[in-house]
Amino acid sequence: MKFDPKTLNALDVKLHGRRIGVINRLGGDRHLFSFEQDYIDDPNRPTLSLSFKGQEGGLVTATRGITGRLPPFFSNLLPEGHLRDYLAARAGVKPQREFFLLAVLGADLPGALVVLPSSREHEGDRHRGDDREDDRQPDAALRFSLAGVQLKFSAVMDASGGLTIPADGMGGSWIVKLPSARFAAVPENEYAMLALARAAGIGVPPNRLIEIGDIHGLPQDAGALEGKALAVERFDRGAGGESIHMEDFAQVFGLFPDDKYDRRSYANIAAVLWAETGEPGTYEFLRRLVFSVLIGNADMHLKNWSLLYPDRRTPVLSPAYDFVATLPYIPHDRLALNFGGSRSIDEITADQVRRFADTARLPASPLWPIVSETTERTVAAWDGLEEKELLPGDMRVAIGKHILAVAATIRDNPPR
Repeated sequence: MKFDPKTLNALDVKLHGRRIGVINRLGGDRHLFSFEQDYIDDPNRPTLSLSFKGQEGGLVTATRGITGRLPPFFSNLLPEGHLRDYLAARAGVKPQREFFLLAVLGADLPGALVVLPSSREHEGDRHRGDDREDDRQPDAALRFSLAGVQLKFSAVMDASGGLTIPADGMGGSWIVKLPSARFAAVPENEYAMLALARAAGIGVPPNRLIEIGDIHGLPQDAGALEGKALAVERFDRGAGGESIHMEDFAQVFGLFPDDKYDRRSYANIAAVLWAETGEPGTYEFLRRLVFSVLIGNADMHLKNWSLLYPDRRTPVLSPAYDFVATLPYIPHDRLALNFGGSRSIDEITADQVRRFADTARLPASPLWPIVSETTERTVAAWDGLEEKELLPGDMRVAIGKHILAVAATIRDNPPR
């Protein structure tokens, strides 16, 4: 994406191809998002985010400027950590300058958003020396943005099942997640946990393990890795390649990515799902939460739960993703968020579920049967799971022991 950082002061925000607003860069490195008037006036407008939904159901149009960063909804579209550093370096953009990073990566974002340098003339101070970005614009800068930390790429699958990373990083309907340099067998771990979830009745996207050597178009530095990668079909892309809008729960709550482990609980997520999706989304969320505790997945933070908008207006819970048994890597870890007054990953009790229900204002009586059923289905599925043989022996043993230990606490602590 070619742009002149000395004159770029506005980004167009398009949803389903329609411009719905503008992010303006103001003096003092402040950023302000504002909606287009025709979007505000449209009673059938597509939903951007529940964070812009007022208490009476209307659109919240009063927004405040943010200094240094983009407003939270847009900040959450960008990658984090090593992935941000990697893509920013390839694009010649400083990782902390979110406005310019979004200008480069905004052509292939999660969901149905596109954010690009504005086609309009926007007045502003065009000569601030401290706003200069690197002049270099690499020819092959990868322009997709997949929020998260793990190194991953957008890929296209051909008719034979092979994967290719597009030269510009855009347009793929699959996500390729590469091995971790820090932790062993992460792709195999996630692949097995997704298979276990599917066997336990939880909806997960199509996925497969693939040899890194069989992925075409990987950048040289990424292609130097060995072993297997995990390919996951993007659930924000339809069968015909159309974009389906989505948002994660950090966006729903209007929080920055830094706060994905804080300031909200699993009950807060459940309360939103109860209001917006009713029983189906809420009860499925509880199944996935119980499953995460059973497998020892301590990393289910706000950005690992998402909503989809298949009809462009009404949210549904997305397929499950980022199921990784983390305890083999970080023993004695704690849950990412509070679950009924506890962040223990070693047990689920009836009192804990009751507190969860009270905080989320849910009827408590249907919840424990969901906990029990999910537990029994997971235990049975693990016993016959062929994919667990892909895991290193010590990891397989640790996960199996944890599933049985948590299941025992659930069986031993029924409601009284």
